[in-house]
Amino acid sequence: MKTIWLNQEEKILSPTVATVGVFDGVHRGHQQLIGLVVEKARTQSLTSVVITFDRQPRQILDPTFQPQVLTTLDEKIAVVEGLGVDYFVVLPFTKETAALSARSFMQQILRDQLCVETLITGYDHRFGKNRSEGFDDYVRYGRELGMQVCRGEAVLMDGGQRTISSSVIRDLLLEGKVELMPSCLTRPYQLSGKVTQGEHIGRCLGFPTANLTLDDPCKLIPEAGVYAVWAALEGDGRVWAAMMNIGKRPTFNGQRQTLEVNLFDFEGDLYGQTLSVSFVMRLRAERFFDTPEALKTQLFEDRRMAETVLGVKER
Repeated sequence: MKTIWLNQEEKILSPTVATVGVFDGVHRGHQQLIGLVVEKARTQSLTSVVITFDRQPRQILDPTFQPQVLTTLDEKIAVVEGLGVDYFVVLPFTKETAALSARSFMQQILRDQLCVETLITGYDHRFGKNRSEGFDDYVRYGRELGMQVCRGEAVLMDGGQRTISSSVIRDLLLEGKVELMPSCLTRPYQLSGKVTQGEHIGRCLGFPTANLTLDDPCKLIPEAGVYAVWAALEGDGRVWAAMMNIGKRPTFNGQRQTLEVNLFDFEGDLYGQTLSVSFVMRLRAERFFDTPEALKTQLFEDRRMAETVLGVKER
């Protein structure tokens, strides 16, 4: 897969089948849509293209907006590459982009620069200035521009009660329901960042932790609490059973949120290394303990539960 940062001079000259969207999370619904693009392109001997933006469009439309993203751009690229796409196009989203009508966007960007012959939209996706136009409008513009426009279908969560969407997934994570992520994303939810110096409270309790500073400060952090997780160091190749605390450490009068990961039976120096955490299950909420000793007793229980959830042998 080739990644293109689109500018005014950049063009794809061969006819393409494309879809466009933010694709935050690249969830099952997105994957089904992208699969349609790849399949149709292969059937017609065309080039498959996924078009996204360099930021959340709302950040341009509302400067006060603070996004909580499910995937960084690099994570998005990695997932899409595994779906067999030919081109991943990143479009800088500017005030000028936001001012384009749907028809102008289809003509100037999709047809003239990306040679789109077939556009497949999400079941509820809207684009163009103020998102004021819908699928029937896109079909009409497509006819005028020599572009076929069709639409994908919604994908339901297991049980068929809710449609999988980025907003639904964010709500689930903010409730701590990380165990539902494989059915929504086809993979666990992840956080990645550098291991930085902390206050060594965990080490004093017998549970040394890696304090994580996220690569992307806009990445959504799940509900506060203790989680069973898998942890991986960049370039190491191994995966460690671990537990993670998200919260403000109320037992020690903490005032800011921290992300602390205790890798089971790990020996070595983690400072400065990149650590990725894959969430499996939330074990409990964060809470206040009367004494450090009471917290330490609970941490032993947390580890026992985490080992059970992760299916690793208890020490």
